Amino acid sequence: MEARAIAKFVRVSPQKARLVAATVKGRGVEEAMNILKFTPKKAAFLIGKVLHSALSNAEQMSADVDTLKVKDVIVNQGPTWKRIMPRSMGRANRILKRTSHITVVVEEEKE
Repeated sequence: MEARAIAKFVRVSPQKARLVAATVKGRGVEEAMNILKFTPKKAAFLIGKVLHSALSNAEQMSADVDTLKVKDVIVNQGPTWKRIMPRSMGRANRILKRTSHITVVVEEEKE
């Protein structure tokens, strides 16, 4: 049985979030939570929140929380906020503030 949780429009670049997602994919849930807790990146905190939500969803489906593992962590690109930074001589530079959609899927380990 698998459970999933999705966080949409998260204010972190997908490229940066995928670096953190790769470290926890395929690991046990307890080990993944420890890795995310001690990873000093903004994306680690956000992925940890989504993982906690997926755990709660699995618990609601009466799954054994001790045997869960992270099946997949998917980070897709959300909409990009476009902002303008004034520059000299009346010019302007475009600032792209990227967002992400983070999906975490957990499943029971087959023993």
